[in-house]
Amino acid sequence: MSTAGISANKLELIQIAKAVASEKSIDESIVLEAIEEAIQKAARLRYGAELDIRAKINPATGEQTLARVITVVEDDAVENETTQVGISTARMDNKLQEVGDLISTTLPPLEFGRVQAQMAKQVIMGKVRDAERARQFMEFKDRVGEIINGIVKRVEYGHIIVDLGRAEGVIRRDQALPRENVKSGDRIRSYIMDVREEPRGSQIFLSRAHPQFMAQLFAQEVPEVYEGIIQIVGVARDPGSRAKIAVYSNDSSIDPVGACVGMRGSRVQAVVNELQGERIDIIPYTEDMGTFIVNALQPAAVSKVVIDEANGKIEVVVPEEQLSLAIGRRGQNVRLASQLSGWALDILTEEQESERRQQEFKERSELFMKGLDVDEMVAQLLVSEGFETMEEVGYVALADLTSIEGFDDETAEELQVRAREYLDTIAAEQDAKRVELGVEDGVLQIEGVTLPMAVRFGENEIKTVEDVAGLVPDDLNGYSEYRNGERTHEAGMIEDMKLTDVEATRLIMMARVAAGWIDESALEPEPVEGEEEAAAEDAVAAEPTAETLFN
Repeated sequence: MSTAGISANKLELIQIAKAVASEKSIDESIVLEAIEEAIQKAARLRYGAELDIRAKINPATGEQTLARVITVVEDDAVENETTQVGISTARMDNKLQEVGDLISTTLPPLEFGRVQAQMAKQVIMGKVRDAERARQFMEFKDRVGEIINGIVKRVEYGHIIVDLGRAEGVIRRDQALPRENVKSGDRIRSYIMDVREEPRGSQIFLSRAHPQFMAQLFAQEVPEVYEGIIQIVGVARDPGSRAKIAVYSNDSSIDPVGACVGMRGSRVQAVVNELQGERIDIIPYTEDMGTFIVNALQPAAVSKVVIDEANGKIEVVVPEEQLSLAIGRRGQNVRLASQLSGWALDILTEEQESERRQQEFKERSELFMKGLDVDEMVAQLLVSEGFETMEEVGYVALADLTSIEGFDDETAEELQVRAREYLDTIAAEQDAKRVELGVEDGVLQIEGVTLPMAVRFGENEIKTVEDVAGLVPDDLNGYSEYRNGERTHEAGMIEDMKLTDVEATRLIMMARVAAGWIDESALEPEPVEGEEEAAAEDAVAAEPTAETLFN
């Protein structure tokens, strides 16, 4: 072969590397490194896999060099004689050798056979693919939360593979719109939900079902949303079927709902068309949670809203004829309203609420009649004044009882004595039952656990500190869910004791502290930067002085 022919081949190699780098949008040096690695692997196959063989390609001329390399190490550090040589031996040939030097021996150019060529191809393709995925990750990792256009490449088992131009993304089956007919070649808009480095390379996960996909669509269709004049406070979706979106205007002169709907519904219709006819309820946001819940449950009419902040629940009372509309088909309307507001919603008819309140009044009256040994009128007076438990009667300030019409000091004191005696009797009975059920004394030492709780634990086979530590809040307070459009409730073992979710969580965490599973310091929230100084200042300000102690 002539010198000109060899030179042409070398330049052709550089041109190929440039072409591949340009096509895959990666650095040319990465392609050259891949080719060098392929040559090295083929050379080891020929000269010996145990050798340290290195190839180098000049990026300007395409000149290739192949060499065997031996590393100079201390005499007693030689572990592999094929790749290492002791310093004493090395200095027999060259007295200037130092530990760490490389002794390079040039090898003749390698002629690729069919096997070597196939192996080289696999190495180069793998290296280029890895570089391409790394480039994709770096390019898209900061674009999470954006909407992107692409072309459907193929559909595999319901998963949609999307060509994004310089990358490839996937819309998994659960993130696609139900019943949406997508085929190869279709243009598609989607939301960049996540970009992760997986074992097989970086993956770009797209979504058309994510709530923020709808929010971003409104930002594209409604200039006021894009400019920040109108804020999208929350989105709740049943993808492909129905959605609720809460909007708020920072400018009192702009109606947020009207702006999102647009002239003759043009703006919202553009979003609906993109989402395959998904019905969208646009709701004005207000900080008054009662009013917001009433708006969120539209089109149902609401009679009353009762907010239970302690338990994070809201009781919604509706007329009988509005019940099915408020709940919606398969619980859809109330479920979306709950997601939008972040509150658990309990829908009751006016009749159900009345019956429940009457039953509660009756049960409390009977409790006071039995425990205090009083007639029905006195018991009903206590309930009407807001007393709910025997503890309240026994330990409130005496003035709270004497303020009730017809109750003098003597009557109030007698009621408190009877209430405390009743509580002592019940406590003794409950403690005996706890012992009978086999509940350890240590359970009562857990912060937040009362005797009635300990008895209930025993009835549910929770007998040790470790048993309590292994619970979760839903075991204590129960939980609700909608199944086939009907609300079902799984009762918790101490649900009637009305612990908040926060209190239930703390009780379990304190049990884990008592069991030795965690340290109590782990329960203390870490101070936010700047709070430590403020806390120290507050502590100094709160320290008692002579003036505050004696005044």
